Amino acid sequence: MIEDFHACFLHLIHAVLNDNVVGVADTPVLALLHFTCTMPLSIADNPDDQMPMPFEAADRYAQWVMAQARQADFSGLIVQCDLAYGSHPLQRCDVFAPSDVNKPPVLIFWHGGGWTNGYRQYVHFMAQQVCAMGIALVAPSYRLAPAHKLPSAYEDALLCLKFVQVTAETWGADAQRIVLSGHSAGGHLAALVALRGMREQPQAIRACLPISAIMDLHHPVPTPGSLEERVYTMLLDDPSHDALMSPICWTSGNAIPFELTVGENDSERVRLGNRRLLALLSLQNALCSLHLQAGQSHFDTHTSLRSKNHPWYALLRQHAFNSSESAAVPL
Repeated sequence: MIEDFHACFLHLIHAVLNDNVVGVADTPVLALLHFTCTMPLSIADNPDDQMPMPFEAADRYAQWVMAQARQADFSGLIVQCDLAYGSHPLQRCDVFAPSDVNKPPVLIFWHGGGWTNGYRQYVHFMAQQVCAMGIALVAPSYRLAPAHKLPSAYEDALLCLKFVQVTAETWGADAQRIVLSGHSAGGHLAALVALRGMREQPQAIRACLPISAIMDLHHPVPTPGSLEERVYTMLLDDPSHDALMSPICWTSGNAIPFELTVGENDSERVRLGNRRLLALLSLQNALCSLHLQAGQSHFDTHTSLRSKNHPWYALLRQHAFNSSESAAVPL
């Protein structure tokens, strides 16, 4: 009963946050929504009892994506959950594949959460949309800071990619057609794998489509208590490795097409990092484009993918099925 009530309010929360509900801004409804959002995450939304999210909007996002995962309909899909790509409990992935497509291409989509939080279930709501295009979806977990500082998450992302390349045929997918993506910290991992991890074999990746990703971890004088400071105090195993873990520092010689997506209301850090990455990628030989999502926040850029008609899926289809580069599709 309580979970049903909570789920109903989550739908209304998302509508309010995206200006899809009219006339409630000054009503007790909004006050109740605010109260619901500022409560600690429930066991259902945070089963591993991860550290608190750094701000309220992240809590709201986590509640929404976990509720969507619990309500997700996987009928008609081939589903394999909790596949181990390593020995650690977080080195796991869930696979969703269309049941009526022979050897579909593969999208690996890493969840966000600031490298300290998050679950692969954040990605589950995309399964039907991705599989409807004839593409298999892989949703990985990875080791999280501060218990496992960077480069642990990056090493796990590489390990997961190798696992997919080796095992894709066993679950009917095409290991020669892989697209990398992720949201926020997950988008950072996707970009770092493409630019740093696949430098010697770029042909193995069709494209990288990161969403609201953090592309530059460096900050000369981070404000105490800020997210930028957390990079040095909580995330990196060595503070001097901020450049090594930044996709923006690995663009030279890139041969993998990139489609970068950010929200108009994304953080300045995300918007500036992606613009700078675009400028550097433009000097290389592969296709690169930056797509600005009008009116969207850091979290809207992911949750808006609940719509099967979202233009990002057209970008995914274009790169998953086309063997040659083609013009970018504006969002």
